[in-house]
Amino acid sequence: MNQHTRQPVSSRPSIPPTGLLVIAVITTQMGSAFAKALFSQVGPAGMVCLRVGLAAIALLLLWRPRWTAETQRHWWLLVRFGTALSMMNFTFYLAIERLPIGIAVAIEFLGPLGLAAAKSRRWMDGLWVALAAIGIILLTPWGGFDVDPVGILFALIAASCWAAYIMLSAQTGQALPGGQGLAWAMVVGAILLLPIGIAGAGASLLNPLFMGLGLGVALLSSVVPYSCELEALRSLPVYVVGILLSLEPVAAAVSGWIVLGEILSVRAMVAILLVAIAAAGVSRPQAS
Repeated sequence: MNQHTRQPVSSRPSIPPTGLLVIAVITTQMGSAFAKALFSQVGPAGMVCLRVGLAAIALLLLWRPRWTAETQRHWWLLVRFGTALSMMNFTFYLAIERLPIGIAVAIEFLGPLGLAAAKSRRWMDGLWVALAAIGIILLTPWGGFDVDPVGILFALIAASCWAAYIMLSAQTGQALPGGQGLAWAMVVGAILLLPIGIAGAGASLLNPLFMGLGLGVALLSSVVPYSCELEALRSLPVYVVGILLSLEPVAAAVSGWIVLGEILSVRAMVAILLVAIAAAGVSRPQAS
């Protein structure tokens, strides 16, 4: 009997935390592209209602949160968090209805970028913000560049909602364990978006095909990226997370090209890269 033929079974290789964040970036933007592809059927209002509503159901099943006395004590925080979450998604969908996804995400990134710079004490961060501002200026309709100003406005509103979402997410994470706060906030967002979705899409929301596609968007845009980010944050410094998430404007542009055939001008691509570089720069650790 050969004692060397039997080796201990190795555990399945796990995905490194940086890989989880890359997955989060890719799935988020692919989800946005697939959502936009469905706008012709259910519109942005119907799509955001399906996405947030089905994501709420998925997160309730995943986290199984309890409506305890501690949860009730933070009900107003959950309402504010759910409102920011729902308005961030809705205004972003209104933006990508009028703009290429890469441009909309680049503008929306001003929210977390500005928040990081506002909390920083480094003079270099002012330069990174200025670099992002140059990128955004390149995306505005001047010098013959054709872009919808209403789409830009919606993207800017989404940016402010994203900044509020980040702050409220941090407060909720400290108040409630795990993903319970997010699950309840997603329920609040779904309730707020339900009348908007019904007004925009009507009975189409109950179409099994659209519900199935909406579930796919919800998993890609909300459930999978959140789960990946939550796991990655257990072992990665926050600045590394910020640097990797700065890939989102570029990933959005690539997703829009692959799924929707959106082709950006050189000027738009340069602007998106400037915003991504600025976001990565702001996320760098402070030298001791």
